[in-house]
Amino acid sequence: MSSLRRGCPAAMPPSIWRERTSSTLSAAYYQPSLTAEYDEDSPGGDFDFFSNLVTKWEAAARLPGDSTRQVVVRSGVVLGRGGGAIGHMLLPFRLGLGGPIGSGHQFFPWIHVRDLAGILAHALEASHVQGVLNGVSPASSTTNAEFARALGAALGRPALIPLPSTVVQAVFGRERAVMLLEGQKVVPRRTLAAGYQYSFPELAAALKEVIA
Repeated sequence: MSSLRRGCPAAMPPSIWRERTSSTLSAAYYQPSLTAEYDEDSPGGDFDFFSNLVTKWEAAARLPGDSTRQVVVRSGVVLGRGGGAIGHMLLPFRLGLGGPIGSGHQFFPWIHVRDLAGILAHALEASHVQGVLNGVSPASSTTNAEFARALGAALGRPALIPLPSTVVQAVFGRERAVMLLEGQKVVPRRTLAAGYQYSFPELAAALKEVIA
């Protein structure tokens, strides 16, 4: 969990004393489903170890009272240069050994790192923003198989070799494997309504920038 906090002089009205923005993982908060669609008002955070952990993170970041405007950004898989999810994927995909994880039918909520930073900055600067924002791309219907094909295309390599569920479970353990094998369709409804303009709303452009 990351947290940003900005203070104002004590002489200013309590309603603008402080602003606090924190970030947690949307892929862990919302229950995996091949059919459900989740926005910022959807229930979650109480069905397994990781969802309960996110709930505890968000509770720990919350400040008591009404003098602080607070925003929680639930991020998807963050795409950026020099590490993160893409850092682990690039070598096998460059070698032509990449492909979908498990069935590939699971949704894959993602966001470019520049947009995640942009949402956090927007939450700090826009005084009307409050509560939960989903930090995911508007392209919320992306599946894992579609992501694999897009990454292969960006690299000019095939992406046809699936990673079996049993291998994922053996490498990551059952609990962590769930986050890779079972996805969620997460939509940034409140993020868009808050006025944030995405720099990378589409997957192809986001991947092109990341691997350039």
